[in-house]
Amino acid sequence: MTETRSPWPALGALVVGFFMILIDTTIVSVANPSIQAGLGTTTTGVIWVTSAYLLTYAVPLLVTGRLGDMFGPKRVYLVGLTIFTLASLWCGLADSLPGSGIANLVAARAVQGLGAALMTPQTMAVITRTFPATKRGTAMALWGATAGVATLIGPLLGGVLVDGPGWEWIFFVNVPIGIVAFVLAWRLVPNLETHVHKLDWLGIVLSSSGMFLLVFGIQEGSDNDWNGWVWASIVVGLVTIALFIWWQRANKNEPLLPLELFKDRNFSLANAAISTVGFAITSMFIPMVYFYQVVRGLTPTQTALMTVPTALMTLVLARFAGKLTDAVHPRYLVVPGMLLVALAIWLTAVMFSPTISIWLLLIPPTILGIGSAFMWGPISSTATRNLPMRAAGAGSGVYNTTRQVGAVIGSAAIATLLASRLTANLPAAATGGGSAGLGELPDALKDGFTAAMSETLYLPAAVTLLGAVLAYFFVKPLHLRTMQGTELAQEADDRAPAKTAVQ
Repeated sequence: MTETRSPWPALGALVVGFFMILIDTTIVSVANPSIQAGLGTTTTGVIWVTSAYLLTYAVPLLVTGRLGDMFGPKRVYLVGLTIFTLASLWCGLADSLPGSGIANLVAARAVQGLGAALMTPQTMAVITRTFPATKRGTAMALWGATAGVATLIGPLLGGVLVDGPGWEWIFFVNVPIGIVAFVLAWRLVPNLETHVHKLDWLGIVLSSSGMFLLVFGIQEGSDNDWNGWVWASIVVGLVTIALFIWWQRANKNEPLLPLELFKDRNFSLANAAISTVGFAITSMFIPMVYFYQVVRGLTPTQTALMTVPTALMTLVLARFAGKLTDAVHPRYLVVPGMLLVALAIWLTAVMFSPTISIWLLLIPPTILGIGSAFMWGPISSTATRNLPMRAAGAGSGVYNTTRQVGAVIGSAAIATLLASRLTANLPAAATGGGSAGLGELPDALKDGFTAAMSETLYLPAAVTLLGAVLAYFFVKPLHLRTMQGTELAQEADDRAPAKTAVQ
C-alpha cells in the first residue's frame, strides 16, 4: 500500500459500486414477466437478459483481476464503473432504439457485464492488500454481506420500479448511483502499487470461447429439442475448457489462471463452494418469481417483499458473523449456514401451493437470511486469507470467476429444467411455445404450474448441499494457527516463573 490511511472509507466507497453491480444480477428476475410481455419474447429469450450479463461478467474476471495488479485496482475499477453506468443507460433505452428491443437489451446487458467484470475483482483485491490478516475477516464479512444483501435486495427494488415507472427504470436507476460511486471511489480509494504481468492471450481466447459454447448449448437445448448442434456446442465447450486448463499447466511464463493458488486447500474449496452459492442463489429466484406472480397473482412489488425477511436477517447478523469469521474455524460457520440455505430452498419447494397462506411462505426466506449471513462473508474470507499480496488481483479474479461461472451455469440450467418441468406438468397448449407465465393463468392449470416451479427448486437446494459438503473440509486458516501458537507460548512463559520459584 502506497498511502497510509484507514482502509474503511475506501472499502465503503467500493461497496457502493459493488452493491450496484450485484443488484443487477438479480434485479431482472422480478421484472422477467414484464420484460417478456413488453418485448414479446419467450421465457428462454428473456432469461438471456440475465445470462448475457452473467456470461460477460464471468468470462473476463480472470484477466480483469490481473489488470488490477498491472494498472492499479483504482484505475481499473473506475473504467469498469464508467462502462457499467453508460451500458445501464443503453439498457433502459433498448426498446426505444432501432431494431429488436430484446436484441438491444441483451447486447446492452452484455456490455454492462463487461463493466462489472472490470470492477468486481478490484474490490476484493483492495481488501486483501489494505487490511491485515487479523482484521480481514471483518472487512470480508462486510463485502460478503454486501453480495448477499444485494442479491436479495435486487428483486425488491426491481418490483418497486416495475410497478412504478416501468421495467426500464431498473436500469436507469444505476446512472445516478454510478455517478455517486465514481466520485466516492475517486476521492477515497488509494492508489496501490502495481506489478508487472504478462497477459496470456491464448488462455483468454480458450476460456472465453469454452464458457460461451457451454452455456449457450445448455440454455438453448430445450428450445431446440437438444438437436445435434446443441450437443456439439456443449461438447466443444467442454473440450475447449479442458484445453484451457491444460494450457494453464503447460504455460511456463505467466498463465491466466495461476494453478499454484489452488495448492492452498482453503482457496480451492472456497472457490468450489462459492460456485455452488452462485448457482443456487441465481437459479432459485426464477421459479419463485413466476410462482408468486402467475399462480398467486402478486404484483412485482409484492413479490419482491417476500425477500425482505432474508435481507433483514442477513443485515442483522452480518456484523456478528464478521467477528466470528476472524476468530472461529470457518467450517463451523459455513457448513451450518449452507445447510440452512438448502433447507430454506427445499422448504419453499415443499410449501408452494396455489392456496397456502402467503404469511407461511415468509418462513423459508427468514431461514434463508440466517444461513446467508454465515455463508457469503466466511467463504470469501476463507478464500483470500492466505493469499500473498502479489497475487491479490489474480486470486480475487479466480474467486469471482468461479462464483459467476456458478451463476451462469445456474441460470442456463434452471431455464432448461423449468421448460422441461412445464412441459411435463402442463398441456402443450398451456406452455405456449415457451411463453408460459404470461397473462392470467386459469385455475385448472395452477396445480400443474405450481408443481413445475416446485420441482425446479430442488436443483438449487441439492447444489447448496454439495457446497456444505465442500465447506466441511475447510482447514484452520494460518492466522488462527499463529494466534493459537502465540497464546500457547504466552501461557508457557506465564507458567515458567512460577515453576522456577517452586524449584
